[in-house]
Amino acid sequence: MVNYMEKNKEIKVSFKKWIFFPPWLLLVALVVISLWNEEKFLDGMHFVTNFILENFAWAFNTVTLLCLGTVIFVFFSPLGKVRIGGRKARPIMSFSNLVWITLCTTVASGILFWGCAEPLYHFYQPAISQGVEPGSAGAAIFAMKTMFLEWTLSPYAIYTVVAVLFAFVFYNMKQSYSIGSAFVPVFGGKVKKYGGIIDVVCLVALVLGMAASLGTGTLTLGGGVEKVFGITSGPASWAVIIFAIVTVFIISSVSGIMKGIRILSSVNGYVYVFLLVFILIFGPTAFMLNFSVESLGAYLQDFFRMSLETGEITGDSWARSWPIFYWCVWMAWAPISGVFLGKILKGYTVRDAIKCNFFIPAVFSMIWMGLFSSSSIYYEMQGKGLYDSLLNRGTESVVYEVLEQLPISSIIIPFYLFIVFISFVTAADSNTNAMAGLCVDGITVDNQESPAWLKICWGMTLGILTWVVISFAGVDGIKAASDLGGFPSLFIMIILAIGLIKVSRNPVKYDVYKEDYDIAGRPIESVQLSIERDEEKIIPE
Repeated sequence: MVNYMEKNKEIKVSFKKWIFFPPWLLLVALVVISLWNEEKFLDGMHFVTNFILENFAWAFNTVTLLCLGTVIFVFFSPLGKVRIGGRKARPIMSFSNLVWITLCTTVASGILFWGCAEPLYHFYQPAISQGVEPGSAGAAIFAMKTMFLEWTLSPYAIYTVVAVLFAFVFYNMKQSYSIGSAFVPVFGGKVKKYGGIIDVVCLVALVLGMAASLGTGTLTLGGGVEKVFGITSGPASWAVIIFAIVTVFIISSVSGIMKGIRILSSVNGYVYVFLLVFILIFGPTAFMLNFSVESLGAYLQDFFRMSLETGEITGDSWARSWPIFYWCVWMAWAPISGVFLGKILKGYTVRDAIKCNFFIPAVFSMIWMGLFSSSSIYYEMQGKGLYDSLLNRGTESVVYEVLEQLPISSIIIPFYLFIVFISFVTAADSNTNAMAGLCVDGITVDNQESPAWLKICWGMTLGILTWVVISFAGVDGIKAASDLGGFPSLFIMIILAIGLIKVSRNPVKYDVYKEDYDIAGRPIESVQLSIERDEEKIIPE
C-alpha cells in the first residue's frame, strides 16, 4: 500500500488482486501455450478469429457508425456546454498537450507503419465489390479512400465515445475509477458490483490489442535498423527493440503523467509536423495534393457503402481483412485508452473534448494519409518497385523505400526511426498508466497516479507477449490478436454509446454540479480557468 499526500489530504491506494491476476495469468498462459505448441496456438487463434469475423462483421461495422453518429450528436447537444469537473475545475494541461497526447495514444503509431504500405495492398488487391482492375487508376482511388475510411473519422469516434463518457462519469458523477462506472448511466448504480468483471475483460482486450500495435512498431523499427545498420530483422533484433521500448515507457510512466507522457507527446507532435512539411516540400507535391483532394471526395461519396461492407455476397474477404480488422483494433484499445484520455480532460467542456479527441486528430490523419499514402502510390506508379519490396522484404520495408526517394534520406530515415520509437513509447506509456490505475483502489480526482511496480509489471508482460506474437505468427498473429481483443469490447462499446446518448439528452439528471445549470436544466456557459500547477508528492508507507 502507498500513501499519497495531496493538498494535505492522505489518500490510500490499495492493490485489487481480483482485477490484476485474472487477465495477467491468462496472458501468461497464452505465452506458455505458444511456446509449448506453436502450431496449436496459431490454429486456435485463427479458429476463434475466423468465427468472430464470419459472424460479427456486420456488428463491428454498425457499432462503428453508431459511435460516429453519437459523437456528432453529443457535440451539438446540451452536454457539449458542460464543463468536465464543474465550472470551477482547472485543466490538468494545455489544449495543445491534449491534442498531441490523443494523437500519440490512439492511432498515430499505426499511421507510421501502415501509411505507406497499406495503400499498395489495396492498389493491387482491391475489393471485388468496387469493380476496378488491380493496379489501375480506379484501384489507386480505391486505395486512398480506404486509407481515409480506416484512419480518420471512424477510429477517433470510437475513442471519443469512451473518453467523453468516462470523463463525465468520473468527474461530474463522482463515480469510481473503473470502466464499469461508465455503465452506470445505462444500468444504474447496481452495475457497480460487476465493475471488476468489466475491468478484467477490458484489460485482456487492451493487452491483446497493444501486443498487436507494439508488434507493428517493432517490425517497423526492425526494418529500419536493417536498412540503416544492416542488422537482420528477426526475433533477436525484435527482442532488443521491444526491451528498449518497454524500458523507456516504464521509466516515463513511473515518472508520472504530467512529466513523462506530456513531454513525449509534445516531442512526437513537433516531429510529425516536421515530417509532413518535409514530404510536402520535397515529395511529389502537385500529385499528392491533387490526388488527395480527389480521393477525399470519393471517400465522402462512398462513406456509408464502404463503412458497412462485409463482403458476404461477393465472397470477398477484403472487408474482414482490412476495415473490420481495424474496427477490432480500435475497439480493443478504446475502453482503457478512453479511460486515460478521459482522465486528462478535467477543466474542459465536452465540446472541447470532442474537438481534441475527434475533429483535430481526424483532420491530422487525413493530411498524413493524403501525403504519405499518395506518395507511396505515386512512386509505385513510377516504377520504383515498392510493391516488390513489400512482397520480398515485408510490410515494414515500404516506408523506407518512400523515404529513399526524398533528399537527404540518409538523415531522414534515422530521424523517422526516432519518431517511430517515441510514438510507441508514448502509446504504451499512457495505456500502462490506465491499466495500472484499474488495478488499485484510490485513484481519485485529486490522486491520478498508480503504484510504479504495477506499471512495470504490465509493461514487462506486454513486451513478452508482443515478442511471442510477432516471432511465432508475424503480421497474421498481429491481426489475430487484434480480433481477439476487439470482440469483447464490441459489446462494451454498444453500452457506452447508449450511455453517452442518455447523458447528453439530460445532463443535469446525472451531474452532481447542479449549480452549473439554469432553472430549465440547461448548462450555464462558463469560462476556462488557468491550468492546474499543483504537484502531488508520494510518500512511501
